[in-house]
Amino acid sequence: MEPKRYQKGKHLRTDFGHGVKEFRKVNEPQPAPQTPPPTLEIEVDEAVARGQYANLAGISHGETEFLLDFLFLAPGQRKAKVHTRVISSPAHTKRFAAALAENIRRYEERFGPIRMMQPNQPPQPQEPQA
Repeated sequence: MEPKRYQKGKHLRTDFGHGVKEFRKVNEPQPAPQTPPPTLEIEVDEAVARGQYANLAGISHGETEFLLDFLFLAPGQRKAKVHTRVISSPAHTKRFAAALAENIRRYEERFGPIRMMQPNQPPQPQEPQA
C-alpha cells in the first residue's frame, strides 16, 4: 500500500496504513534577514576639506573616461587656472550627472531658480539670497 500524504494547516501527515501515521510540523519559510547596507567611512584630509572655488568647468571625454576640469577665472582676467581635474568612468560620470541634477532640483525647490549668465559672458559671483 502506497502511503497517503496530505497537509492540514501547518502539519504534514503521512498514513502508512495498518494504524501507522506520521505527523510533522511544517516550518514556514522565514524571510531572509534584512542586512543593512555596509556603511562607507569617508576620510577627508584638511587640505581637501578646505575645498577649491571654481567658477568654470571644462568637460572632455574619450572612449573610456571623462575628464572634468574645475577652473577659477579671476574677474577681468582672460586666463583661467585648472584647480582640480577629476577623471571618471562613463558609468560613474552618468551617476554623478544624475545626482547633480537631483541636487539642483532640490536646491531650486528650497531657494528658488538659479540665475544663469548669458553665453560668452565672464562668470560673476552670485549674491546669497536671503
